[in-house]
Amino acid sequence: MRAKEYITGVKSGKISAVNTVKSILSEIKKINNDYNYFNNVTENLALELAEKIDKNPKGKLAGLPISLKDDICVKGVETTCSSNILRGYKPIFNATVVNKLISEGAVIIGKTNQDAFGFGSFNVNTDYKVPRNPRDKTRVTGGSSGGAAGFTALTEFPHVAIGESTGGSIAAPCSFCGIQGLTPTYGVVSRYGLIDYANSLDKIGVIGKYLDDVELVFDVIKGKDNKDSTSLYDELSSNNEVKTIGLIKETLDIDPKIKDLILKKLDELNIEYEKISLPLASKYSLASYYVIAMAEASTNLNKYCGMRYGQEEKLNLSYNEYFSNVRTTYFNKEAKRRIILGTFTRMAGYRDAFYLKAMKMRTLIINEYKKAFRRYDLIVSPTMPIIAPKFSEVGKLSPAESYMMDVMTVGPNLAGLPHLSLNAGDFNKMPVGIMFIGNHLDEKKLLGMGKKYGI
Repeated sequence: MRAKEYITGVKSGKISAVNTVKSILSEIKKINNDYNYFNNVTENLALELAEKIDKNPKGKLAGLPISLKDDICVKGVETTCSSNILRGYKPIFNATVVNKLISEGAVIIGKTNQDAFGFGSFNVNTDYKVPRNPRDKTRVTGGSSGGAAGFTALTEFPHVAIGESTGGSIAAPCSFCGIQGLTPTYGVVSRYGLIDYANSLDKIGVIGKYLDDVELVFDVIKGKDNKDSTSLYDELSSNNEVKTIGLIKETLDIDPKIKDLILKKLDELNIEYEKISLPLASKYSLASYYVIAMAEASTNLNKYCGMRYGQEEKLNLSYNEYFSNVRTTYFNKEAKRRIILGTFTRMAGYRDAFYLKAMKMRTLIINEYKKAFRRYDLIVSPTMPIIAPKFSEVGKLSPAESYMMDVMTVGPNLAGLPHLSLNAGDFNKMPVGIMFIGNHLDEKKLLGMGKKYGI
């Protein structure tokens, strides 16, 4: 059942929000030991919100079950970013998106698994049990919003997930799990209450089985927030017409069967498309992204020192020893790698050679996309270069090879552009994603394009 149909049923009294929520909570308990999608199931909060809706069924999302990625704060609910260093941390406030959702009648059912702090493409860098692909439990869900995408694909009930993307963390798991994910323009959704990975890149977005579900929730969470100075007023483009599409030719050097699926999906649209070249984005996005993201991440992770948030130990050491001991014990291997690399690129003597050069390249990449949008209404590429790999295959990859998996998604994220990953079909019985990229504030154009597929 789609969200709008369910909400209509709740408002008319034909559907009980409490009964639906009890059923979806029961489903989570049944599958979570096998699939590991949830870090925290908020049963008491969910039933409390559902009871309020049954008594007074109002709001655009009346009774709709919503899951939240575990880097989005909910008052009084343990929020860990899937990292041991934040075990036990319970925020004393709600993120802005949470307040907006609850005010429109949404029911918060839990916090979903992710790569710790968002560091990964496969959701294997979690300090919880690794989530498993809903199509094949020997394969990854994709990261870093893997729990959100996996549960959305598997659940039998009306449900929408709130995810977060820094370099592709919504698009990648949607591609691997066969569902739809919208990553908005940077600033369209408030980041207040989001535990940051990289401030200039983080974006909260929406994951759902159906595009009208995604759009319904997106319309609730978007908009200006005075608590977030980077948030934008509701100024989405009203020009939703799509006449021409540019297909990035550099992204087609992949398995021919995946390429054929993408081209077939484009042919179904009966809209003119041309192959275009984005040489700067294709060649330099990945390097620029990882320099910038790691530099910002290393700064943001400084606050986890055992003094205020999460894990603490006895204060029987000097400050530096205490600080180092807590971080050594509770950060996982990937977090430590990114702290070290990010700190290196910010050091005097290296900042000009790496960080500032990456920032200059970012500007050039944004300008390259902007130039393409003068001619094309949307740009398109495969979402990921592969189908969801097996855990055994991921284990053989070097860190650099793992980072290369983001080659198609980091460009639009680096430029702050909205993008929409849709399921293009199956290859070897596993989903393949197609990604449409819009100019800044072109979310409605993307969603309109997606609806042409009838998703």
